[in-house]
Amino acid sequence: MDFKYKTATQEDIDILVTTRIEVLRAANKLDDQADMTEVAVQSRDYYGKALKDGSHTAILVYDKDQIVGAGGISYFKVMPTYHNQTGKKAYIMNMYTNPAYRRKGIAYHTLEILVADAKNKGIDAISLEATEMGRPLYEEFGFVGMKDEMELK
Repeated sequence: MDFKYKTATQEDIDILVTTRIEVLRAANKLDDQADMTEVAVQSRDYYGKALKDGSHTAILVYDKDQIVGAGGISYFKVMPTYHNQTGKKAYIMNMYTNPAYRRKGIAYHTLEILVADAKNKGIDAISLEATEMGRPLYEEFGFVGMKDEMELK
């Protein structure tokens, strides 16, 4: 199959928001009754600003005119450390492939595009949160578990 990988622009915000809601429903096992109105509003605002200022890159994957996959990467800066002297970091998110299109290399190639984008920006500190289903893909790509990070619940 011949898929088209497109870097999203401001014109794609409606598609990005719709895809974001699909990803969140799938990742959190939410049914169609879960109210995602505020998430959609905030996602639209996020994409509008982040695509404009370059702090986010989103990839949309098409089979002809149908969206079959997506992925994104957010860029941010923290205080520099010995291991990350620029403080630049990237976080991969919103990775999704339509169930009918899985196991065709779409997610892997999307990940390649996103990681290359980060590296082109001089960023080597790239992280993500993996679902159980996505973990084998990320491990195959070279991602490893983080041992020193904690989160406040």
